[in-house]
Amino acid sequence: MTTTVAIAEQATIDQQGDPVRLAVIVGSIRTDRFCPTPANWIADHARKSDGIHVDVIDLADYDLPMVLGGNDPDAPQPEAVTALGERLGAADAFIVVTPVYNRAYPASLKNAIDWFYDEWQLKPVGFVSYGGMTGGLQAIDTLRGVFTEFHGVPLRDSITFANFWEAFDHDGRPVDTERASKLAEGFLNQLAWWARTLREARTARPYPFVESE
Repeated sequence: MTTTVAIAEQATIDQQGDPVRLAVIVGSIRTDRFCPTPANWIADHARKSDGIHVDVIDLADYDLPMVLGGNDPDAPQPEAVTALGERLGAADAFIVVTPVYNRAYPASLKNAIDWFYDEWQLKPVGFVSYGGMTGGLQAIDTLRGVFTEFHGVPLRDSITFANFWEAFDHDGRPVDTERASKLAEGFLNQLAWWARTLREARTARPYPFVESE
């Protein structure tokens, strides 16, 4: 389990004003997947703060078409796309929980990301990954570029679980509970700071998008 979040002299989550609406995305839909375990762990940590409202979004609950829609803005969207879009649009911040598949992230996660655009814009995105020796870092590296393309704001720091089959106990808790809790606290503090800052900025002034020629 690694992260570059400093665990000393952390700023606590700002609990003034409206809570941060955090969407935790379970990025794997594979049979017998492990993904809900770290997703529920980070979601439970976020729920401990009065300053964060958590919505766990399991992509397995949405039968998203594998073929994207056309460019007609008036064309009806598939029901699953509309339902998922409402939850993503309501979020101030995201945590994407992902495994690493063949040095990248799952195709189901890419499909879910690509169905949307405005929902990701100008919002922070944090990552929790798991895998073998590298803990899923390859998946995070590629996802950062994807969300940047949507004008999202990927966090520099992340949480990774190497050799994940040894990293959690049978109750779904990290074996090194104390260290994991400190890392989660720092990670969530950063995410909440960005969520509040960007939410205020979106309200205060329009973002100067550059139109493609």
